[in-house]
Formats: sequence, structure tokens, C-alpha cells
Amino acid sequence: MNNKFYYVYLIAGSIALILFIYQLFMMHSTGYNLWNMSGDIFLTIVLYYLAFKTYHEKKDKELM
Repeated sequence: MNNKFYYVYLIAGSIALILFIYQLFMMHSTGYNLWNMSGDIFLTIVLYYLAFKTYHEKKDKELM
């Protein structure tokens, strides 16, 4: 994993989380589309996981 993508993954994950929360609160009157919402939360989790992996790798390189 490349360290320079840490902030890209972190910002993209945060935007995906904000859009998921917006969709969760704004769509309650028309009903939930669980298939679309599960895809959004999966994307958020993957982006935060990638940010964690790049940050963790950067910290390990500093120790060695």
C-alpha cells in the first residue's frame, strides 16, 4: 500500500459516510432501499479499512 493515498482514502471514506447518513435520514419517508444502502456502507468500510492499512504500514516503517 502506498502511503500517499492515506488522505485520499480517509476523505473518500468520510464523504461516503456522510452520504450514507444523509440517505438514511432523508429517505425514511419514502422507504429504505436496503440493497443500495448496504452497498454504500460496504464502500465506506472498505475505504476506512484501506486508510487504516496505509496508516498502519507507515507507522511500521518508522519503527524499523
